[in-house]
Amino acid sequence: MALYLTEADVDRVFDMDAALYAVESSLLHQANGNAMNQPRQRLNSGPDTHVNTMMASDNEWGVFGFKTYTFAGGIYNFFVFLSDSRTGELLAIIEANRMGQLRTGAATGISTKFMASPETSSVGVIGSGFQARTQVEAVDRVRELQRVKVYSPNAERRSAYALEMSDRLDLDVTPVRSAREAVDGVGIVVTITSSRTPVLLGEWLEPGMHIAAAGGADPYVSELDFGVVERADLTVVDDRNQSRIESGELMMPASQGLLIWEQTRE
Repeated sequence: MALYLTEADVDRVFDMDAALYAVESSLLHQANGNAMNQPRQRLNSGPDTHVNTMMASDNEWGVFGFKTYTFAGGIYNFFVFLSDSRTGELLAIIEANRMGQLRTGAATGISTKFMASPETSSVGVIGSGFQARTQVEAVDRVRELQRVKVYSPNAERRSAYALEMSDRLDLDVTPVRSAREAVDGVGIVVTITSSRTPVLLGEWLEPGMHIAAAGGADPYVSELDFGVVERADLTVVDDRNQSRIESGELMMPASQGLLIWEQTRE
């Protein structure tokens, strides 16, 4: 009989260390040709109602499955269906909001682990919402952070975020008054917003910065201005096929000849 895991179950048994291990392992399996993704499919059934699905398989772990999330009545619902790839048996149905939060943070953590300077100990975060919490948590697991700055337009929310994350991670997390101030002098920059206009400008970047643009999944929206992509020495995506259909951060500069997809790395 398949397991049914609630959000409370997931929160009890799955943490950031497990998420980092899972993401790093699955990316390695994908690079070795033993795992694959199906790009996200979207179905809009009305102006405020949609369903989204993502599928994947991992032959090394012997599983395949899909994630679905819906938006209706102003509410998102997330589920993962996991099956045994040898028998097809359904193994689990998992409520996946918390899981997705951890996975999104872990992706930034793994990119930081392998791409950011080993000496860096400072992070600038643009965004202070639900997803922003696991971003800093993941980076703190792979780097010995000493300083975090956070900016979001709502002063009350960014202050609450700073207080919460300072207490949770025993770090110096400081709210600042502008995105420019959040970026100034740090080694790692995380953008994790719902903004429909760029929040990070290329002119702010300094040599050696690691940029984790985690918030976007819309071909017509970008957290980054074109200057960020133009100045990047290396552009890495978790799945190029997915990025080519929904990453506005890359699709828009590519359409202007500022990015060559074949030169991106997975």
